[in-house]
Amino acid sequence: MNKQQKVIVIGGGLVGCASAYYLASEGWSVTLLERSSLGSGASYGNCGYVCPSHIMPLSGPGVIAKTLPKLFQRDAPLSIPARWDPQLWHWLLKFRSECREDRMNHAAEGRHALLQSSMELYRELVDAEKMECEWTDRGLLLVYQTKSDFEGYAKTVEHLRSRYSVRIDAYPDQAVTEFEPALKDGLAGGWHFPKDAHVRPDRLVEGFKQALGRQAVDLREQVEVTDIEVESGKVAGVRTSAGRFAADLYVVATGAEAPKFAKQLKLQLPIQPGKGYSLTYDHYASPPRVPMIFEEHHVAVTPFENGFRVGSTMEFTGYDRSLNPKRLSLLKESAVAHLKEGVPDQPTESWCGWRPMVYDGLPCIGAVPSLKNLLVAAGNGMVGLASAPATGRLIAELASGKTPHIDPDFYAPDRFRA
Repeated sequence: MNKQQKVIVIGGGLVGCASAYYLASEGWSVTLLERSSLGSGASYGNCGYVCPSHIMPLSGPGVIAKTLPKLFQRDAPLSIPARWDPQLWHWLLKFRSECREDRMNHAAEGRHALLQSSMELYRELVDAEKMECEWTDRGLLLVYQTKSDFEGYAKTVEHLRSRYSVRIDAYPDQAVTEFEPALKDGLAGGWHFPKDAHVRPDRLVEGFKQALGRQAVDLREQVEVTDIEVESGKVAGVRTSAGRFAADLYVVATGAEAPKFAKQLKLQLPIQPGKGYSLTYDHYASPPRVPMIFEEHHVAVTPFENGFRVGSTMEFTGYDRSLNPKRLSLLKESAVAHLKEGVPDQPTESWCGWRPMVYDGLPCIGAVPSLKNLLVAAGNGMVGLASAPATGRLIAELASGKTPHIDPDFYAPDRFRA
């Protein structure tokens, strides 16, 4: 495609922002359409991890047997309320088929390439665009309450070290509290990934917004796409709440809501909204120094310059935007169980958002075979922030006919065809 042509990016989360940024860098005339405000969805309230350590997908041998009994526990990290939802059931059956070692390793290879590239690109971006996003290099600490779980992770540690050359440091018993004094005494230990980093997500979004302005991207907020017009095997235009827009190329980067147009586009996008939660506190006497994940509870903590955030859990409730007080309580209870000072009584902000979950643990990035001028960039799951730059750069390379910097076959949107 001619680099001087026009492109419309639908969706203003971090993946959409990164796609717009790299497309503009390649010379495209870019219009970005965002239904609400930039980065107002899952890009806003997450825990801000830039985590090349998150190589392994959720699926893997033994995951089903380990997870199913916990579904019925009150404090289970994963919640799937019973309801009539054939698409979710189909997704879960497909997820089960991915819980094999060969499929797990395939997903891990694709995730590793995407995350490693994104870390390098973030460092370039933050420096070149002077993004004031509270970038901090303190790694990521996995914390364990029980000795068996701490020691059980050693097999994964060895796999990550030997296959991907990931540096991981062990802090058994009291050593973990000495490493992170905000933790309670008596924990079983922790594994530290010193090459990870973290940011404050809302400030990262603001940094992208300023960078897009410098790239002359036409940013249209509060503009909802209501229909995608398809004619003669290509997209002819999009109808929106602000009128009709047309371009030579279109990118769908709408996260968990990407399946909204899938049927119309004759595309299978097995993306389910996995609702996550977070609590943000602006003031804390002795905040944690290092970002942490309390592994038995799958609850994350991120320190910011002023305050900190507690987040995570996974709830498959469809496209439901309501805050579930029980899920928020689980976050607070986990923090109290691990941190010496617990958390303040009231958070500054309570939040929930939809993670775009694909059952094979890989995003959908690339061309749509049935349409000549449409690309998809969605389904980045729980590593949307961490994988956004490489996703955006790959989109720009594919659009511009350049040799991709990572293998795009891992993420091809047409891989789900029967």
